[in-house]
Amino acid sequence: MYEKYFIVNSLTDAILLKEKYAESSKFLAGGTDLVLEMERGLHSEIKQIIDISRVSGLDEIWMDDQLYIHIGPTATHSACLKSSLIQEFAHCLFQACEQVGSPQIRNRGTVAGNIATASPANDTISALMALDAKVELLSSTGKRIVEVSKFFMGVRKTSVQKYEVISDIYFKALKKNEYSCFIKVGLRNAQAISILNCAVLLGISDNKIIKSRIALGAVGPTVFRSAEAEASLINQIASDELFEKAGELAGNSANPISDIRASDEYRSKMISVHVKRALHQALESENGQIENPVVLWGKERSANAPLTENSIELDSNSTLNISINNKEYSFSGGFGKNLLDLIRENAILTGSKEGCGEGECGACTVYMDGVAVLACLIPAVRAHNSKITTIEGLSPKNELNKVQQSFIDEGAVQCGYCTPGFVMSAVKLLEEIPNPSVNEIKIGISGNLCRCTGYYKIISAIELAAKEKE
Repeated sequence: MYEKYFIVNSLTDAILLKEKYAESSKFLAGGTDLVLEMERGLHSEIKQIIDISRVSGLDEIWMDDQLYIHIGPTATHSACLKSSLIQEFAHCLFQACEQVGSPQIRNRGTVAGNIATASPANDTISALMALDAKVELLSSTGKRIVEVSKFFMGVRKTSVQKYEVISDIYFKALKKNEYSCFIKVGLRNAQAISILNCAVLLGISDNKIIKSRIALGAVGPTVFRSAEAEASLINQIASDELFEKAGELAGNSANPISDIRASDEYRSKMISVHVKRALHQALESENGQIENPVVLWGKERSANAPLTENSIELDSNSTLNISINNKEYSFSGGFGKNLLDLIRENAILTGSKEGCGEGECGACTVYMDGVAVLACLIPAVRAHNSKITTIEGLSPKNELNKVQQSFIDEGAVQCGYCTPGFVMSAVKLLEEIPNPSVNEIKIGISGNLCRCTGYYKIISAIELAAKEKE
């Protein structure tokens, strides 16, 4: 278990701390992978966490005068979904971010964290590789640029050196004659690790393919590009036969394993099928702004909790100051807990539930600084000086929120254990999209599991709430 937790307000401070605690520290931005791994007993060497999630400006997504799109190291997957730049000029990355985990996971998980984890099944890596992205690494000695295709050294291994932190990810915006697509195959529609995935990019001029990139995920020890498949497309006119051949070459280049999710034979065969499908879909897709993707931010994204002028060092003797449901709390003894345990055990607010303890079920959904997140995946110390809303905070005057009332009216409660999480997601969804479609409702609650299989009533309850006035 970590002994010190640093909430820094600059990358300079983060790098200095990394140099001081080189062998025993870890950077944290979203932490959706790292927190779970530590709770499972991994990373026993970590004694210091260096949290960069509140450094001002690191969550921005912007385009420079050379038409490169930049993604800051704390920009979340949800931020990418809301970015008009990603929507219009990096369609495959938008699609990849859309399929990462659930809305609550996407609200904490970062693109930089996704590539730093370096799992061959991570979704955004394939998209970034198809976009020929570059990763900027910062240390006290300066900046170093690494092509994303050369960033990965093996399963969960990268070229990041001891004192470096990811400071930028950037790639050229796609032109009007360039098209991209990302496809993922998983065991379910949300909260699924890739069985396989692929991202493709095609550039067309005079009806001929002049640029091709094909990146394959979860079919080798790292995400990689299929050079032979790419070469087979150059100077050719797009056709079903051409794309089928490229898919076969991509499948031949795969070196997958067999595991609990799929066999190596299945992966090799299906990567061929889906590369062909992605090439077709890339040419058929229409890049453009998505009016209102579901992210569970509510009406607008809240800013991260403010910091003092200096970085903060916290340990087991520190007091955690947190606003919960507009009431100020000062907790001792919360260091080392996750936010859910702090809420239930220290604040004695037991409405939020632990169903899985690993970010799969959504029963612990709360709002942190206005955004829906999973309390089981957030260190309690991260919430220092933050504002938290739990299910108890939805009806402060003992009057039921309209979503709570609609769940009663529609009989959407069975055992009831999952209900607080569903209500929290639904309330935030209706703040964001007052009259959601059924598909938008399904996306909004995709991070919440009902083990009683009561989804039809839950959906109808949210539809009913959308019709009600406050």
